[in-house]
Amino acid sequence: MRQGSLHFVCLLMLLLLLSPTLLVADEKTLNLESRILETFDPDTRTTDWLVRGSKFITEGFPKKTYAQTWPEALFGANTEQKELEVLGAHFKFNRQGYNNIEFIPVKEGEDGEPVHNPISIPGRVQQLDFWVWGSDFDYYMEVHLRDFRGVVYTLNMGSLNFVGWKNLRTDIPSYIPQTQDYAPYLAGLQLEKIVLWTNPTERVHNCYVYIDQIKVLTDIFISRFDGDTLAQPEQVQEIWESEGE
Repeated sequence: MRQGSLHFVCLLMLLLLLSPTLLVADEKTLNLESRILETFDPDTRTTDWLVRGSKFITEGFPKKTYAQTWPEALFGANTEQKELEVLGAHFKFNRQGYNNIEFIPVKEGEDGEPVHNPISIPGRVQQLDFWVWGSDFDYYMEVHLRDFRGVVYTLNMGSLNFVGWKNLRTDIPSYIPQTQDYAPYLAGLQLEKIVLWTNPTERVHNCYVYIDQIKVLTDIFISRFDGDTLAQPEQVQEIWESEGE
């Protein structure tokens, strides 16, 4: 009798231990995909870009261009002769210090002036990366992401103290919220801007930098339910921006 009771208690404890594990496993279901946010190529460009310098920028700078080139590590020799372009900036500052160059996604406003146009990131993003051409300056880059509450987070992408093209990458910390408690549960992030910083001891009188292919690794898994399309941000926007009310 005692042996049977012992077996029952052991079985009960095992079920209690396993249940939370099963729940956590369900909550952590992943469907990871690589998604390109911006190509900078003329046919597939997501948005236009404003390149802006901080206080001590030399007059007439920074200069922006879409250069017809590419990272060979990404596209090889481009034997298919695709129209590939990268975003380039040429800049000078009047003095050394913590100067910065901002790369801001924009669109044309009603008055013809550029207005901020943050790029929405699909799913629950795990990593973000892009390609940068450096020329051995002791600079570094950051990415600014905004959550659904309007809070902006700054993530370090790494140093530009290298020559040629290099892929810079950062993991998205778990403390940045990407979901909320009510439908629609997914509350994705937005790419606000990319910022290049100069270190105080590095020269700043004639500098070039190029950026290509901003990409994310993101979890696009969504639990399905009856009427789930009404909880998808794109569907909600389409419904409420339509003429019929």
